Amino acid sequence: MSDMSNLKEPGFRESVDLMFNRAVALMDLPPGLEEKIRVCNATYTVRFGVRLRGAIHTFTGYRSVHSEHMEPVKGGIRYASSVNQNEVEALAALMTYKCALVETPFGGSKGGLCIDPRDWDVHELEQITRRFAYELAKRDLIHPSQNVPAPDMGTGEREMAWIADQYKRMNTTDINSNACVTGKPPHAGGIAGRVEATGRGVQYALKEFFRHPEDIKMAGLSGSLEGKRIVVQGLGNVGYHAAKFLTEQDGSLITGIIERDGALVNEAGLDVEAVRRWIGAHGGVKGYADATFVENGITVLESDCDILIPAALEGVINLGNAARIQAPLIIEAANGPVTAGADEILRKKGTVIIPDMYANAGGVTVSYFEWVKNLSHIRFGRMQRRQEEARHELIVNELERLSRDKEFDWTLSPNFKEKYLRGADELELVRSGLDDTMRTAYQAMREVWHGRADVTDLRMAAYLVSIGRVASSYTAKGL
Repeated sequence: MSDMSNLKEPGFRESVDLMFNRAVALMDLPPGLEEKIRVCNATYTVRFGVRLRGAIHTFTGYRSVHSEHMEPVKGGIRYASSVNQNEVEALAALMTYKCALVETPFGGSKGGLCIDPRDWDVHELEQITRRFAYELAKRDLIHPSQNVPAPDMGTGEREMAWIADQYKRMNTTDINSNACVTGKPPHAGGIAGRVEATGRGVQYALKEFFRHPEDIKMAGLSGSLEGKRIVVQGLGNVGYHAAKFLTEQDGSLITGIIERDGALVNEAGLDVEAVRRWIGAHGGVKGYADATFVENGITVLESDCDILIPAALEGVINLGNAARIQAPLIIEAANGPVTAGADEILRKKGTVIIPDMYANAGGVTVSYFEWVKNLSHIRFGRMQRRQEEARHELIVNELERLSRDKEFDWTLSPNFKEKYLRGADELELVRSGLDDTMRTAYQAMREVWHGRADVTDLRMAAYLVSIGRVASSYTAKGL
């Protein structure tokens, strides 16, 4: 990237603000309400010490609350050495808009701890996490009805289980304590399908996009997801699941995978499972056999493909490389992977971008289902599954009786009985709820995208829908 582009490149928080400004310029918000929605309500910075390896180590963490138009507020906790207040506040703002867009009844929040998890062993990480959770929980920054964290970059089910247990130790009489955090393991109050949720949401978003011929045409593409060449940047939880589902269920080809140490390219399609196993065993993609290795992996973002899925860090598509991006369709599986400057360049080129606040909302959607499950104290499907099967059995028995009648020359298809009789379990219900959420949210964006002459892209449409909903909430509260 040139020095010139470095000077002009907005940071992540500036990018979110610029995109917000673009949207509110087209809205007729009451005086002062625009500013109320824009600003972060509060950011708490905590510095705490933990005795490890014979010495006291001091850690810095953040919990930012962007908007309390609905409570609890919701947002992940990330562990990364690059975590800072600006990033956390930008992510909290995105969470507000994301929750409003997919109609989960939460305000936006985000948390972060300045730590490289790879520097510490499991026991040490547990001590650090529990102390961080303690510092937040005693200020109600972890609370089932006020602030509900979730996993993010560098955290997962294990950390959420530690946080939930720490909260329970501090609130022994709170019957809803399991709902203080989402993304827990299934055996510890979690929900089926949460780990895959964000990647699954990316798949459902693309499937919905490809249901609309007009939208496919605007991206300069045709047909379905089958055979589409996809480049994925970041094969973490989100990128891996998105790539896995798109290849296994939709017939897409993953022609490029970009990781920390380089990239793999194979026009015939990469084996996602095999690459994932290789990364797990070797810590990177270098040395993987069935592909061409590219040392400067980030250049693969610019390769010829149909769909580009940035699924790792923010700002990977910026002023330095935006003009060389060839993909006609980008879906932002990560938060903020396209800077505001790059967004402008790509829009002028005619690139269609499915924005982060919609594309990666699968995580918070299924987190909402987990929170509801924790508050209701019963798993989804427990009451109705067998009754559903019994009703289906009545129909199947009647069809079988008719098929034995000599007047009717037909039989049931193989496996029809088994498939039809099986009632939906929790995982199927979660996927159904996620699919419906992604479809409905896309249609709300699409209505604005195609219905207003002054809206030329999906990101603008997403901001208009979400800010409109947040504004309505504040107005209803008397603000």
